[in-house]
Amino acid sequence: MELKKPELDLVKTRKKAQEALEFCRSKKMNTDLCILIDMSLHSGVNRFVIWDFKEEKISGQHLVGHGCGNNAWSSDESKEDPTFSNEDGSHLSSLGKYKLSGRGHSDWGINVKYLMHGLEDTNSNAMKRFIVFHSWNLMSDKEVFPKGSPEGWGCPTISNNAMRKIDPLIEKSEKPILMWIYNE
Repeated sequence: MELKKPELDLVKTRKKAQEALEFCRSKKMNTDLCILIDMSLHSGVNRFVIWDFKEEKISGQHLVGHGCGNNAWSSDESKEDPTFSNEDGSHLSSLGKYKLSGRGHSDWGINVKYLMHGLEDTNSNAMKRFIVFHSWNLMSDKEVFPKGSPEGWGCPTISNNAMRKIDPLIEKSEKPILMWIYNE
């Protein structure tokens, strides 16, 4: 029996984007764009969305990896149903809203990373856990379903080419950009 490839729910994404815009306005964050990551989707499909607030539409979609937990690094064991934690050493991703800032050097991918400041109880340890947004050579530019994306130690990771597109958007922003990782 062939697996049916899950698709991004545009109605749900629009609703999240509207909530994100209200949040960004209230926190004086960037109101041109945000990043939405729907972890309820299989890791082999494009569940990382750049949302354009002005145009009210998706301006980019990419694969994104999540944390492996106790599984072997870069396996795809939790591709359909990842678990999440805010605990240091869990090697799991954390849900919630993040403020992206602090562009710096990464040892991974194209050597660019952004600090992720957790804004909720579910991700308040992101800085302590060294959870950052970066690219990774193992991430594909194309969907890999029914396989899953490589799993790391909790950082949201995208392909090098995806980061080359997104990095200038974040870098030129005068206000912090919201990244919202959710699983509902």
